[in-house]
Amino acid sequence: MRGILASSIGVTCAAALALPLAPPAAVSARTPAPAADVATRTAETADARADARADVPGSTQSLPLRPLTHDRASGAVLGLTPRTVRTFSLLGVVWDDPSADLHGRVQVRTRAAGTGVWTDWQDVETHSTQHGADPDSPEAASGTVRGATAPLWVGESDGVEVRVLPEPDPGGHGEHGEQSGERGEPEDAGPADAGSGGGPSGGEGAGDADEVSALPAGMRLDLVDPGEAGPEESAEPAEGAEPAEPAEIPRTGVMTAAAKAASAANSALVPLGATEIPSLTAEETREELVSLRGPELTEQQQAKPYIGPRPAIVTRRGWGADESLREGSFVYTSTVKAAFVHHTASGNNYSCSQAPSLIRGFYRYHTRSLGWRDIGYNFLIDKCGRIYEGRAGGVAKPVKGAHTMGFNSKTTGIAVIGSYGSKKPSSKAVKAVARLTAWKLGLHGRNPKKKTSLTSGGGNLYAKGTKVKMKVISGHRDGFNTSCPGGKLYKKLSSVRSKAATYQGR
Repeated sequence: MRGILASSIGVTCAAALALPLAPPAAVSARTPAPAADVATRTAETADARADARADVPGSTQSLPLRPLTHDRASGAVLGLTPRTVRTFSLLGVVWDDPSADLHGRVQVRTRAAGTGVWTDWQDVETHSTQHGADPDSPEAASGTVRGATAPLWVGESDGVEVRVLPEPDPGGHGEHGEQSGERGEPEDAGPADAGSGGGPSGGEGAGDADEVSALPAGMRLDLVDPGEAGPEESAEPAEGAEPAEPAEIPRTGVMTAAAKAASAANSALVPLGATEIPSLTAEETREELVSLRGPELTEQQQAKPYIGPRPAIVTRRGWGADESLREGSFVYTSTVKAAFVHHTASGNNYSCSQAPSLIRGFYRYHTRSLGWRDIGYNFLIDKCGRIYEGRAGGVAKPVKGAHTMGFNSKTTGIAVIGSYGSKKPSSKAVKAVARLTAWKLGLHGRNPKKKTSLTSGGGNLYAKGTKVKMKVISGHRDGFNTSCPGGKLYKKLSSVRSKAATYQGR
């Protein structure tokens, strides 16, 4: 489906002695580990380098995984022994073939940079291939796309240990096995067989096919430093308080051509360089709708438009996007007929003031590690209910994302930052999803309580070309065999639809 990483990547390697033995967590909690097997990916095109600032923040370290043990029952185990690395805050495991599934368990321990204390083992969500561009789309066929786990936010760390264990049974496992809830209704054909996109490729650590799953080839651990926090990240809202507003004035300094282009995509809403798109009243929003889409509106829509008040949205400049990381052009779809709700599966151990750092981490992980053209989601929402612009191209425009494989056309993707399989999302985050969808879907005349018809671009639930009836506000699992957006968030979508319709005046 998608090719192997194009050779625009330069790699710098530095090797030193590795620990002879992996110490127990309690003993090694404050013991530094020497650096080993560190590689830094600096994949930037010549055009991006020319356009980048001299002090571009953030970096990615890429560490190839090595065999740790061999066992007839479980097969080879890949990983890394404890080691010291440059400071990072987000991590994920990446492999060469984007169509290969990782049938295994990934666990990591990290060492806090401030205290030197090692964490307990944490699981990394391995089923992340359902996010991404539609099969056969230009983005998927770019030759730069790779397979990967979901990113995990660990906070500022300077040490890491990882292990990958293949599963004995590749079928019916992990988050996919937990998936539940209503799916879309096929109009003209049944869903495709689950997993029809292809099995895992044999790689280092592969065992017998009837004993253990083969692990994908080229597995490595990517450690992401999202860059330094900007002034907008300095304040944490008090318990029960509304999220603090970002700075109202534009960031200082010279804007690159790419930064100007990303900001100009919102020029109908805010001045160039704005860090936030402010909220509007219901009346102001209706007036703006007519100015934005007047000629396209029917007489009935002009007389009584159903649209929710525009919520405040932090722009890419507001969360500190390095615009040299993405591809230069913007890609649009013809309209927005539905919104898919996601969770980032990156863990809940973050403060709202850290949300811009998480988004910069996701952005770098999506572009540099996974090889996507930009961050996949159209919008992101933190647990304090603050809304952020995602993929560049303009928040009021139908930007084509990479969030729900098979259903990226004529939809928008909204990700709530965190993991919501067992933890309930905050009421502020749920309210923000309703407010955002009421506005975004209202721009295109969509009723949040209705269904719409979408055509699958190919996936593990619906074959390419299948017409499917979907709820206008759907969960990721409705279009792909996955547990995303987590059971606890998925259960909130019914109330989201009702609230969004109310916000629209229905």
